[in-house]
Amino acid sequence: MTLSPRMNETGTRLSAMLRTAFCAGVREALEDPATIEIMANPDGTVWIERAGIGIDLADFSLAGEDRERVIRLVASSLGESISKSVPVISAELPGSGERFEGIMPPVSTAPCFSIRKASETAFTLDDYAEAGMLSGSLALALREAVAARANILIAGGTSSGKTTFANALLREPSLQADRIVVLEDTRELSPPAANAIRLRTVPGSVSLQQLVRSTLRLRPDRIVVGEVRGGEALDLLKAWNTGHPGGITTLHANSASGALRRLEQLTAEATRVPPHDLIGEAIDVVVFMSRTGGTRRIEEALRVSGFNGGDYVTAPLVLPKLSLVKHGDMT
Repeated sequence: MTLSPRMNETGTRLSAMLRTAFCAGVREALEDPATIEIMANPDGTVWIERAGIGIDLADFSLAGEDRERVIRLVASSLGESISKSVPVISAELPGSGERFEGIMPPVSTAPCFSIRKASETAFTLDDYAEAGMLSGSLALALREAVAARANILIAGGTSSGKTTFANALLREPSLQADRIVVLEDTRELSPPAANAIRLRTVPGSVSLQQLVRSTLRLRPDRIVVGEVRGGEALDLLKAWNTGHPGGITTLHANSASGALRRLEQLTAEATRVPPHDLIGEAIDVVVFMSRTGGTRRIEEALRVSGFNGGDYVTAPLVLPKLSLVKHGDMT
């Protein structure tokens, strides 16, 4: 949707008001390209995560009334109110698009909020390899998987870099001639393909599951979901497995194999029997990401070839190099 000049002006004005409501320290952190997330806690402390550094305690604090003013201003920008009966607000900051989560009592002991910035740098698989976040051979294998229209599941914990890595896959040249439909709760994925549609949910009105079902009527070549969190996982798997391969999605999990079990749990919201065979057929590659000391990396990548004998059949996407031993050296 193209915003009218009046809507753009309103968003700019609200953004300016929010920047004013933030203290100088928060404004400075928002303007820092290295900043990933800003977290204002109920006790007034502010913690800032920066790329390559990790989470550090800021040298300033935010009073309770300041934190509450920010939360109420964000809610007001959405035309919503926040109260004891509605103490949580999830939103994008107007004008700038950062992801905002604000929580008020009685859910928290005092007002608190978190601001998550989208990555300002468009990384590629080559960038990941050069930074040592994955091997060159794995980058090549992933590039080939994308070109072969494999369905790729990116798993990891909170702030492990799943979305940024999904954006790197979307920048692969083999996708650029395809019609790509992206479904998200918050706009974070930016496919550079010319024929791309970005859709988002509307809280209380349009769910991710509804979007997945509607997407099939938009003639997508590839269906990309920012993050699966519920029953929409089943609809996505069915779509991927019946004429729409080459998709990408993310979910929270603690390992590559655990991501497949997590998918079972999500589909349980829509079906009584875990669709083991469907998961084994629809998912081709699982990438597991981790974050240690502010550094993100790809810990594991598995190729999935089905479900058999009560477990998923998997193998490393890239086999480890074997050291060559001369026969005369063996004892």
